[in-house]
Amino acid sequence: MDIDLKDLREKKAFICDMDGVIYHGNQVLPGVVDFVEWLQREGKAFLFLTNSSERTPRELHGKLKRMGLDVGAGHFYTSALATAAFLKSQTPGGSVYVIGQTGLVNALYDAGLTMNDIDPDYVVIGESMEYTYTKIIRAVHHVRNGARLIGTNPDVTGPVEGGIIPATGALMAPVELATGCKAYYVGKPNPLMMRHALKCLNMRREDTAIIGDRMDTDIVAGIESEIATVLVLSGVTAPADIATFAYRPNLVLNGVGDITG
Repeated sequence: MDIDLKDLREKKAFICDMDGVIYHGNQVLPGVVDFVEWLQREGKAFLFLTNSSERTPRELHGKLKRMGLDVGAGHFYTSALATAAFLKSQTPGGSVYVIGQTGLVNALYDAGLTMNDIDPDYVVIGESMEYTYTKIIRAVHHVRNGARLIGTNPDVTGPVEGGIIPATGALMAPVELATGCKAYYVGKPNPLMMRHALKCLNMRREDTAIIGDRMDTDIVAGIESEIATVLVLSGVTAPADIATFAYRPNLVLNGVGDITG
């Protein structure tokens, strides 16, 4: 069912993707400052939900503050936090071999998991600037010896200033190919991520909208969770891409600045 801007503005809560919606790299996107000020002024509940696992909520708070946006750390939820919560529920006190950045490692530690390069319960892969052939070899070894393979998110690419870069799905591919094992991805579009978001917001799905730039993660996650979906064209998805999918968003906007007019 389609919605219009009036319907959208009446929603009580908003789940917003970050890369391609709020910023590209270190550049805030047009209309974002007005949008965040509108959320705060109108007393909307909101959560920035990102498939990126690189940064902690505190680091994301700092990043946005440097861009001129003062958003408390409690308004952020990442695929790293979702992955850590999932592994804690599956294997409390388990161990992991990790290819990832600070946000992922800290989330796993905080959830009571330990690092293990001998016989880990899981191999966990997220975005990493220190992705090396040596680490791929170790990951393959552990998976072949029985470790379960986990990805923070299935995104193959991500938007940055000046273009597109490989993301977790691309980094996972060599390990999947070499082991014959398929990773379990915790981030969007896994409904786990959306349920976590609604719990954080303490809101019903009927009162919530998700805003994202990707048809294959943000929009399908909203559809499968029965949350109103808004596609913005400020990130990965181009207008011509929409018709290639079997589903469509409830509303398409150029960017979040369209919401405030």
